[in-house]
Amino acid sequence: MRRILTLIGATALIASLTTAFAGASGTQAKLQLRGTRMGMILVNSRGFTIYAFTRDGHNDDNCAEVSGCLSVWLPVTTSGKAIGGRGVNSRLIGTITLKNRVKQVTYAGHPLYTYVADSGPGQTSYIDVSQFGGRWPAVNAAGNEVK
Repeated sequence: MRRILTLIGATALIASLTTAFAGASGTQAKLQLRGTRMGMILVNSRGFTIYAFTRDGHNDDNCAEVSGCLSVWLPVTTSGKAIGGRGVNSRLIGTITLKNRVKQVTYAGHPLYTYVADSGPGQTSYIDVSQFGGRWPAVNAAGNEVK
């Protein structure tokens, strides 16, 4: 019985993450800046912290190659050209195409992600956490990692 409940719970979690990820790909991404205890960092249109992955290469998402990574660190995606708010350098915004043809937003060549465990806008407690063989810093307006 315990195994069945665990399986049901895991299935529900995966379904909700899949829905959240699929929904994110249908909109135009907007990067904004937000003041936090870590300084000014990039956030998405809902105010959630945006992260980079230290194992990624320039314009190269390596999280996609690590089992389970994209279910925890959700790529920031866009259906068109991503845009930047006040203080965000639009020349540093780009996109790469993932294997599933979804466009992931980049900033200064960093593929961008949000973290599934962030509970609200401006949360910084997961900045520079170690997971999936790398670290997850935030990104500032200059495109530098914030640890």
